[in-house]
Amino acid sequence: MTQTFAPWTTAPSRTIRRGHFWIPGERVAIGDKTYQRGPMYVEWEAPEQITREWPVVLMHGGGFQGTEWFDTPDGRPGWAQRLVEAGYAVLVIDRPGHGRSPYHIDTLGSMGPPFSYEGGRQIYFPGDDPRHTQWPFASDDEAEMDAFIAGYGPLPADLEASETMDADRTAALLDRIGPAILITHSASGPDGWLVADRRPDLVKAIAAIEPMGPPFAEIPNIGAMRWGPTAAPLRFEPPARDPDAVRLAQPGSYALPALADLPILIVTAEASAFAAASPPTAAFLNGCGASAELMDLADHGVRGNGHGLIYEKNSDDALAPVLAWLTSKTELPRDGAAR
Repeated sequence: MTQTFAPWTTAPSRTIRRGHFWIPGERVAIGDKTYQRGPMYVEWEAPEQITREWPVVLMHGGGFQGTEWFDTPDGRPGWAQRLVEAGYAVLVIDRPGHGRSPYHIDTLGSMGPPFSYEGGRQIYFPGDDPRHTQWPFASDDEAEMDAFIAGYGPLPADLEASETMDADRTAALLDRIGPAILITHSASGPDGWLVADRRPDLVKAIAAIEPMGPPFAEIPNIGAMRWGPTAAPLRFEPPARDPDAVRLAQPGSYALPALADLPILIVTAEASAFAAASPPTAAFLNGCGASAELMDLADHGVRGNGHGLIYEKNSDDALAPVLAWLTSKTELPRDGAAR
């Protein structure tokens, strides 16, 4: 007999404020009718008493949706709830064309390929690396795998256009809510750099969890990082109109002024095949005048993680050093200096 699934009977009660709203897209005319292109869904939660000055915006990875920040596959609270418990107002977006942010090819362009079970296993599951011990369900648990893959959909086929829309909508979100901290994961990593490039005065810090890369890479089934750490253009100084000029330039030839004084943390996991992309991403950003820091979770005693570290069995432990870094970079120390 199948056991009844009723997590609401065991989850602890908590007092929060919550809601949702939309960042609208632009109107487009098709034939004799008008449609909206690429709106962005935003869900928010806040504790009864907010004790942190800046809200946190959580940006999900490729093909997934904002739910990756909520409950973990094994039913524990995810980073969104933990950040609320830490005193932050937390906003979770569904990037345009993902999750509850509607997708139609007539307004957003063609879709990329669907997300496969094989792709999910390749990205997230323990493979040949015996250090990967924190995945939250057994590799032969097909019901759990079905539930995990269910949240995935296709990405827009045009990566540059998708990143541009992500950054434009998130910049509009910051225009509405004011300054905020960005936490990105995987394919939303480039969005963090692009949002800060658009709104340097409104981004207080970026914590990029295994951001997509490395610079100038061709990402299978996703697209090309033509502009270094992004597929969409950044505002380089001197201005760059040709991505090949940036690719072939010596380090230090181009600057990204919007990132110069921005606290940036790039987090990697010891058993993730994607971690190797992060050091060259940090090197590129720092070569453009940023001060990106690398955090290997293993150096902080957080072991056994892969690319899905934000929802693996020790996700609370993985958050702890990131939260400590955010606190150190965005809250006033005793001498009164903070960004």
